[in-house]
Amino acid sequence: MHPGRTTGKGPSTHTQIDQQPPRLLIVHIALPSWGDICANLCEALQNFFSLACSLMGPSRMSLFSLYMVQDQHECILPFVQVKGNFPRLQTCISELRMLQREGCFRSQGASLRLAVEDGLQQFKQYSTHVTTRAALTYTSLEITILTSQPGKEVVKQLEEGLKDTDLARVRRLQVVEVTKGILEHVDSVSPVEDPSNDESSILGTDIDLQTIDNDIVSMEIFFKAWLHNGGTDQEQIHLLFSSQCFSNTSRPRDNPMCLKCDLQERLLSPSLLPGTADGSLRMDDPKGDFITLYQMASQSSTSHYELRVIKALKSSGLCESLTYGLPFILRPTSCWQLDWDELETNQQHFHALCHSLLKREWLLLAKGEPLGPGHSQRIPASTFYVIMPSRSLTLLVKAVATRELMLPSTFPLLPEDPRDDSLKNVESMLDSLELEPTYNPLQVQSHLYSHLSNIYAKPQGRLHPHWESRAPRKTGQLQTNRARATVAPLPITPVPGRASKMPAVSKSSSDAFFLPSEWEEDPSGP
Repeated sequence: MHPGRTTGKGPSTHTQIDQQPPRLLIVHIALPSWGDICANLCEALQNFFSLACSLMGPSRMSLFSLYMVQDQHECILPFVQVKGNFPRLQTCISELRMLQREGCFRSQGASLRLAVEDGLQQFKQYSTHVTTRAALTYTSLEITILTSQPGKEVVKQLEEGLKDTDLARVRRLQVVEVTKGILEHVDSVSPVEDPSNDESSILGTDIDLQTIDNDIVSMEIFFKAWLHNGGTDQEQIHLLFSSQCFSNTSRPRDNPMCLKCDLQERLLSPSLLPGTADGSLRMDDPKGDFITLYQMASQSSTSHYELRVIKALKSSGLCESLTYGLPFILRPTSCWQLDWDELETNQQHFHALCHSLLKREWLLLAKGEPLGPGHSQRIPASTFYVIMPSRSLTLLVKAVATRELMLPSTFPLLPEDPRDDSLKNVESMLDSLELEPTYNPLQVQSHLYSHLSNIYAKPQGRLHPHWESRAPRKTGQLQTNRARATVAPLPITPVPGRASKMPAVSKSSSDAFFLPSEWEEDPSGP
């Protein structure tokens, strides 16, 4: 496993910044806890994919595959393109809903290992097939194992089971434990973070361990992280401070401080979704400031998008009506190409900047430096941004208006004393409102998920309206209309005391991978 290097070097900015690595999700099912998790997980997956499949513009998720592990491993969904494939993903989520929720079964320790190896083998063959037809922009796989079992025990099981497995094509291996309690911490089983723990040394790499609550919102948030640009091949933003900012003679006057940052979206633009109320307004059109700041941030592998700080502002001196577009978040970079000392120094300077801005109640005004002006005599238009501190190790960036964009407006002064009768009526109305100390967007629903699901779900691909009344499918009962896996499955370890033999896989069935299925021919099919 390696720290996220990719070999794709295409000219497209969208591929570099938007497209995430292929993902394999393994749902580790244990009874009776599966009955408590099933409904929340399936609802969260359906909500997430209704969003991910609907986003216009470049695809943010490349490939996705889904496995289930009970007493044996089973491929519910071979690797498919996510964009435009919501009906097929919805059908596979329906498969999860129908799994057995009660009773018991004989658990096999090898099933989880076999699911990882089978998914990795399928990805390798898919990659080989794709490179024969088109340029491959991803060479590593991220594997997530979602379980209700104690996470540390699952990690130990994986460490022991995969010690002889080649994980060179695995970018990240993550175990996510679904808990009933309150989410309190995130663990990383890593010899780097915990020198006394040598359990991860078996694989020579890290297995991330994370816990999430057993509720729809927590699971949605976890899956939505897949839409972020998590690349660490290079830092995305250089935040430059002029040499005039420094009076310390130990710092060369011609060598300004440079904070190296990664850029992260705070919100999804409504204009990227079809049929939304704001879609026709195009205020946050990705051809506008979205490209200027977010996509240009990693447009070039040899240069960086720069924000040059030109002055400070009092926090109270900025009118909110002058900011526009979607906000973005700056974080200290986690670029793996920087040495540890530089990463540590950069983070400490970032921390000190956040602290000082909060203490002084200041904002920063910065100018975006366009990339690659070349030899053109034309002066490129600049975009200006305000940088706001927060009480976390992040900075909020918003585009701010310039003279050319301003429209004339009049703002008459507010009279001192309104009429008594009007004041009484209005105050009575305000007193009747429920007062909240903060705005929590997680408690406000716009029915967007159901709207998107209805747009893309085909009638033949929808779940039967009375699926809950149907008998759950027991393990091993495969549906006849199940999509065939695109790789020959690994042999399943027989259950002790059960004398069943798996038929040998013929060469022709293994070669079937290279013949695209009808779904691969038509990604929009169910």
